[in-house]
Amino acid sequence: MPKIESVDHLTEYRRQVRAQRDPQQLQVLVCGGPGCLPLGSEGVAAAFQEEMQAKGIEGKVILKTTGCHGLCSHGVRVLLRPEEITYQKVTPTDVPEIVETTLMGGGLVDRLLYHDPVHDVKCAHKSDIPFYQGQNPLVLRKLDIIDPEDLDDYLAVGGYRTLRKILFQMTPEQVLEAVESSGLRGRGGGGFLTGRKWRLCRDIANEVKYIICNGDEGDPGAFMDRAVMEGDPHAVIEGMIIGAYAIGVRRGYIYVRHEYPLAVKRLAKAIEQAREFGFLGSRILRSKFSFDLKISQGAGAFVCGEETALIASIEGEIGEPNPRPPYPVQKGLFGRPTVINNVETWANVPEIINMGPEWFAAMGTENSKGTKVFSLVGAVNNTGLVEVPMGATLRQIIYDLGGGITGGREFKAVQTGGPSGGCIPKQFLDMSVDYDSLQQVGSIMGSGGMIVMDSSNCMVDVARYFISFLFEESCGKCTPCREGLKQMLQILTDITSGRGEPGQIVLMEELCATMASASLCGLGQSSANPILSTLKYFRDEYEAHILNKKCPALVCRPLLKYSINPQDCTSCLACVRECPVGAISGPKKEPQVIDQDICIKCGLCRDACQFDAVIAE
Repeated sequence: MPKIESVDHLTEYRRQVRAQRDPQQLQVLVCGGPGCLPLGSEGVAAAFQEEMQAKGIEGKVILKTTGCHGLCSHGVRVLLRPEEITYQKVTPTDVPEIVETTLMGGGLVDRLLYHDPVHDVKCAHKSDIPFYQGQNPLVLRKLDIIDPEDLDDYLAVGGYRTLRKILFQMTPEQVLEAVESSGLRGRGGGGFLTGRKWRLCRDIANEVKYIICNGDEGDPGAFMDRAVMEGDPHAVIEGMIIGAYAIGVRRGYIYVRHEYPLAVKRLAKAIEQAREFGFLGSRILRSKFSFDLKISQGAGAFVCGEETALIASIEGEIGEPNPRPPYPVQKGLFGRPTVINNVETWANVPEIINMGPEWFAAMGTENSKGTKVFSLVGAVNNTGLVEVPMGATLRQIIYDLGGGITGGREFKAVQTGGPSGGCIPKQFLDMSVDYDSLQQVGSIMGSGGMIVMDSSNCMVDVARYFISFLFEESCGKCTPCREGLKQMLQILTDITSGRGEPGQIVLMEELCATMASASLCGLGQSSANPILSTLKYFRDEYEAHILNKKCPALVCRPLLKYSINPQDCTSCLACVRECPVGAISGPKKEPQVIDQDICIKCGLCRDACQFDAVIAE
């Protein structure tokens, strides 16, 4: 691996890398993202290696394990270039047929193609799949085509060209002005203008400053940052180098949770490669600018996603938030001015500088520029990662890209912004997804988690789940958050257990107001959102639980009553055999009866009945 000594050297080396690559050469790109790895993508890649060796085509076909291909619900995914043929749900046993039929024969393996249920057609090419249509990948554009552990791959698609541009064609002030003009807002949740944050830190007179990449993604169902760190680590590094140049920083940290070992591994390798090439370290590309990076691992505490708690963790202290002001840009890591942005924010920076701030600002809405990556999960047919322009509607994301609701059920709500976000009901399906619009309906953008819920979800139970998560993750430092979450969880548990009382709704609203105004950090201040949004849009469900002791969605077990319809019962005794407590009995060849005093409401009898004779109400 050569050390790049100058701009001319970098230009020549990139030319050599590209000259060695034939764009028409067959490539097999196996998804190694968060969704496909657990499904056996490593085994699929190994099977391709073995089969191509056996067929004698190993040197004619390039095999790579890439980052996330986006469509996680259909993994393991394999992309064949240059024709952009895509196969889904591939297993090692499918590989010989793919090699024989497609790589060697030029045909298609029909059963592995994506089936579009809306138009009842099969899609052979990536561009034909509705999930990818309507997306505008900027941060995700390279994840399915490069090997994240091969720096040459990153250079071949234009990597580190922006670094060359800023060091020798732009002043730090010009870089800062470009980021400001782009309108880029922090993608980690707060939505603060990135350029303004950078300038605040730059304008403070201090010789030592720091920048930090917040990779402590802790929201349930969120894996956007993980996918970028694992699939395109050099984009994050290049963005941080550019930011350091603009702000006047010589040292940076990437904070990654310990539960992301592959991200840690690939980031560490990318940092080492960048040092060896001369993109990190002293006098980068023989310029006057020096900068280096270090990885700091967190222990998985959700609260460490908050800036001051993250800083305390890096310093070796307990990961607890501290009062603000002073803000990190004034007094942050080791008491020095510090800029913290999340993974997606840093990954946007190289293209903003390369393509120009006007190009970025042309996407999105007036106050929310560019694109946003979302992890689309829950009761939706196409789960995975999507990247759309700011201002796309919920309907476009959930139905056009997500393929609609699983099982043909009715859409009920979508939770955005993680556990501290709000639940948005169906009347807002055509709402623009941007920072301001989400706030207006009682939710937040957060880091980009999007959990879709259908008619089978109980919104009271959903609120209880998120409050339970926040209660477990609260650091306990401040009384409003510590005690408020405890009391709210107890009230929600009472309501879902049949012990709810009418006055508890008003009590929760008072607790929410107190926590929002008195909690120390954003976790406590925003933790009321799940309750306030579900109370606002689904108050009837709370009232049904409290006043009627009924769960309309048939989710809360203590409120359910199982009975057997004698007209539908065939006396097959399947329910009798499944009941763990012997609550079902009756004469042979006659309808059975459930003893309500014995029944534990487990629902096994209903699952066992093939004639829909067991009724839950």
